Order: sequence, then C-alpha cells, then structure tokens
Amino acid sequence: MKPDSATIRKRYDRIAPYFEGMEAVMEGLFFKNWRKKCWAKVEGHHILEVGVGTGKNFDYYPKDARITAIDFSEKMLKQAVQKRDRKNVNVDLELMDIQSLCFADNSFDTVICSFVFCSVPSAVKGLKEVYRVCKPGGQVLLLEHVISSNPVLAAVMNLLNPVVVALVGANINRNTVKNVKACAFTSVHVDERSSDIIKLIEARK
Repeated sequence: MKPDSATIRKRYDRIAPYFEGMEAVMEGLFFKNWRKKCWAKVEGHHILEVGVGTGKNFDYYPKDARITAIDFSEKMLKQAVQKRDRKNVNVDLELMDIQSLCFADNSFDTVICSFVFCSVPSAVKGLKEVYRVCKPGGQVLLLEHVISSNPVLAAVMNLLNPVVVALVGANINRNTVKNVKACAFTSVHVDERSSDIIKLIEARK
C-alpha cells in the first residue's frame, strides 16, 4: 500500500532538524546550481513556491516579487520560519498540502516546485491543483529528480525505491515529465540542460 500524506508528513517532520545536513553534499555539488537555473526563469509578480521545506530557495527569490511559500510538514516549515527571520526574507509561509491548495483559481503568475513531486502521494492530484491556481498564460516550473531512462539504472531505482520512501518519504522512480504532459497545460518543455535524472520542466497554462 502506498503511503498517504499523513505518513509522508510524519517522515519529514522526523528528519526536519537534520534535513539540510543530510543533503549538504548533494546540495553543494548539484542542487544549488539547478535551483539558480530554475528561479532564473520565474516570471511575474505573484509567486507561489510549493514545498518550501527548510527554505533552501530563499537565496534565489526575486527581490520585488510577492511570494507565498507552503509546505505540508509543520516541522519543516518551522525550520523555514527560523531561516526567514534570520535572513530577513520577504515571504508568507503557510502550512498546506499541494493536493488541496487553499487558494483561488488563477491566483499566481508562476508556481514553482523543487524536488517536491517525489514526495506527493498523488502526483496527478497535486499537478491539477498547481494548474488550477496558476493564472491563464502563467507558468509552472518544476525541478525534479525522475527515474532514469537507462533500463539498468531504472531497475535499480525501482528496487531501492521502497527503502528510500520508508526512510525519508521520497520516491526516486517517478516519471514526472510524463505526468506533467498528461495535464491540461498548453505547452510543456524540458530544459535542454537537464540531465538523465534531474529535469527542469517548464509548463505553460
């Protein structure tokens, strides 16, 4: 049986105090540069960041934008609040699940997520919500790690996935590009700099 939101939330609550330390090496070697590339594509004034986590993207926020950031883990959000106050970042932080966003239709110029859909129990439901709150003509930016196109590596990722989910709540074998293309976006583009496993996806409503 697949874990539900409550189960995944508890796993992130558990690791929240140690999360940045756990990912420090990968963050420095890979994720930091990808975050910069992703946030460089942000358009418009009203921005929603889904899955703010501990606030790893704060350094890349546009200076003059109105930004709302959410997370479904209370303990992760607590870490983000502390970092926001320490760095004096202008962002509204809210506890919320991507699968049920408490925002009106067509609210945001850009919705942005980084390494989020690996942890959403129903990726399709989450994508529909992201689509709903994005303004017509607006964009959704997703920075995600996905299953490899290499059959051997994909098989290994599928084999290891239950262990990774049990430990930290993240799936390493999601096909997020396919899921995004199955939604009602008018266009979906994968940045040409994307690697086999890390994809920068741009979708337009």
